Amino acid sequence: MISRSEDYVEYCRETARHLRNIQDLALRGKDKQQVTQRIQERILQAIDLRPDDEMVDIGCGDGTLLRMARSRGVHGAIGLLATEEEVAIVSRLGLQVRQGFTDQLPLDDESASVVVCNNVLLVVPKEKIASSLREMYRVARPGARIFVGEIPLEPGPSPEPEFATVRQTFAYLYRQHGLRTALGMLRRMVYWKLTGQPMVIRGGSTISFYAQPPEFIAMAAAVGLRLARSWRHDDWPDNRYNYLFRKIAPPLSESTPHRDPVSETPPAA
Repeated sequence: MISRSEDYVEYCRETARHLRNIQDLALRGKDKQQVTQRIQERILQAIDLRPDDEMVDIGCGDGTLLRMARSRGVHGAIGLLATEEEVAIVSRLGLQVRQGFTDQLPLDDESASVVVCNNVLLVVPKEKIASSLREMYRVARPGARIFVGEIPLEPGPSPEPEFATVRQTFAYLYRQHGLRTALGMLRRMVYWKLTGQPMVIRGGSTISFYAQPPEFIAMAAAVGLRLARSWRHDDWPDNRYNYLFRKIAPPLSESTPHRDPVSETPPAA
């Protein structure tokens, strides 16, 4: 029996264990290095990174943003990853990384002047979004810039169907995704069979959280994050939104967000 699992942490762990290219840790798919680089450059523009900043990258992937920040002479930059397997790989690049989840950040209070959380909250269950935003507020210094990016505007595609046999699974993958994908999965199935491991296909693309801008802005405002600006994600995929917040104290009790009138335009491409 072949089963599917949408456990994102296990998906990250499996990706790290079978890694062929460290850029796969960005979890954007094959041959998306240029997309990752382009998006991280735009994040640096949005947060206006400065030499005296202490930056935290929640879900730092392959460490691209950390390397770019270090090359710009930032005072400190630390990345967080979901599994120890990923941490072991990225730390070998000489980068400072730790294992941690969005709702339990392993960082001190008010330790960061910049917090980045890009392409991460979409895989966090909705019931953990508020606690994740509170954690960003906790680790941010007063006045800190908090970038939360790639929040989907709508749910993603349905998970792939399950099949009872290898033959049915192979045939479906061949029809839907082509020979290369089907052969890749067939090799994995043979490995599972030879090693006696359960046949579990782990998905990494299921969207757990999505929100229209007014809803997400209100959620952030409720924990004390003031909107500086928001703009539609102008890269692949294009059905997402980016947000730049500032930490204010104490947390807002009103549901209506406050905007920074001097920061309404999106960053330059």
